[in-house]
Amino acid sequence: MVGAGLVIGDVFRHAARAVPDRVAAIFGDECLTFRALDERANATAHALAAAGFVAGDRVLTWSATNLDVVVLFAAAAKAGLVFAPMSPHLGTDEAEPIARAARPAVIVTDADRTPDGRALGVRLGVPVTELDALPRGGSQIDVEIDVDERSPHVIFFTSGSSGRPKGAVLSHRVNFLRTHPGAQFEPRGVAVCMFPLFHMGGWTIALQQWQARDAVVLLPAAEPGSICAAVTGHRATRLNCIPLVWRQILDEIASGRVGIDALATLEFADTGTSATPPELLTALFATMPNATVRVFYGSTEAGNVTTLEPQDFAGKPGRVGVPSVSTEIRVGVTGELEVLGPLLADGYFEDDEATTAAFVDGWYRTGDLAEIDGDGFVSIVGRANAVIRTGGESVVPAEIEQVLGHHPMVADIVVVGVPDPDYGEVVCAVVAPVGGLVPTLEELRSFAADRLAGFKLPRRIEVVDVIPRTAATSQPQRALIVEQLLARDS
Repeated sequence: MVGAGLVIGDVFRHAARAVPDRVAAIFGDECLTFRALDERANATAHALAAAGFVAGDRVLTWSATNLDVVVLFAAAAKAGLVFAPMSPHLGTDEAEPIARAARPAVIVTDADRTPDGRALGVRLGVPVTELDALPRGGSQIDVEIDVDERSPHVIFFTSGSSGRPKGAVLSHRVNFLRTHPGAQFEPRGVAVCMFPLFHMGGWTIALQQWQARDAVVLLPAAEPGSICAAVTGHRATRLNCIPLVWRQILDEIASGRVGIDALATLEFADTGTSATPPELLTALFATMPNATVRVFYGSTEAGNVTTLEPQDFAGKPGRVGVPSVSTEIRVGVTGELEVLGPLLADGYFEDDEATTAAFVDGWYRTGDLAEIDGDGFVSIVGRANAVIRTGGESVVPAEIEQVLGHHPMVADIVVVGVPDPDYGEVVCAVVAPVGGLVPTLEELRSFAADRLAGFKLPRRIEVVDVIPRTAATSQPQRALIVEQLLARDS
């Protein structure tokens, strides 16, 4: 293979050459050394090429976290294929719009998703294969495929405000720059990754480790006891959790279910994705006095945008920090935070309308309303559109409203995001009931459980007589509704 510039395949080649017997990835009782990962990726890349897939083809993966997905990720990078993961929590109907938008050359599933994957493949007329069917052995012979650093490396799909999937395209160069540790490698230590491998966060943390030639511990779920056990068992030095999971970990320690020294080896304890309450940062400091605690704000499209360092926590409570390396920011005329720099995505896959709306004169419009104080510290004060950010996931209200609107006790419904210290926002269903029949929260969740992924289900319900709507277009007045709910809570 000929790599032109900063290509991800080189991360695996160079690590295998320099530290072949060092562990690269751990999942449960299994592990892959850098040599094994590189050689298995070679064999898989050869198999994909032999099957007729060519550079630029999309490999749509529908799988839970496992080491076979890691091998496929490395193989796709070497073969010039574009890796496009989907959440294993999606049902077939939820996955289909993403799959159609990706226009994949092949769908690769784990065993649990094979039946649904085959059904999806039939709908799309796309071949489907299982991860278990990919080569189990390795090859020392690299693939001879040209890959340019500007070529697409991954596509991460999110939902737009209309519910239509948008695939953020990240090039090899962008992912390389986002994760490179610098010219001088220093001892890094093991990182435990709570993020799943359909999420940008999971692959960013993994690539940061692999670029530094160290190990990442992958987990089947973000369960606090398992996270603590992984940190202790592998003497991990790095852990990045969303605020909700940090709160759950602290609760486990406070209850005595996890030892107070479970996190003693951590040198870096990072958080972000959703709003981080100052009291949570104080608790993290108290629990891990020897660790550097940091807050990051960013997105799939922009990478790491701002960083809040420990020395600024007290003086800048509630802020998300100052611009990160190689990043320029500004507040646009609409109050929206805009980002410029070499770490931005290339746009949305085959979606000129969405790309033109989000990327204006090179600046990415984040969708977050922001304020920048005189010292350059950023505060996120709201959302510019209706998309709800809950526990690190993006949720489109219209999708939930369409499902719950068919509940027999619901006459009218609007779904909004309500600020929450753990989730950032919680999905709240505001319901005007039919007559005196008022559905419970559990009834709404049960009604939608087989049609919506768990993170989309409401965590709160509010009952009103009439939902406020605009006179001209009958659009729900979401900002007014949230304001009323917050006033009710105060």
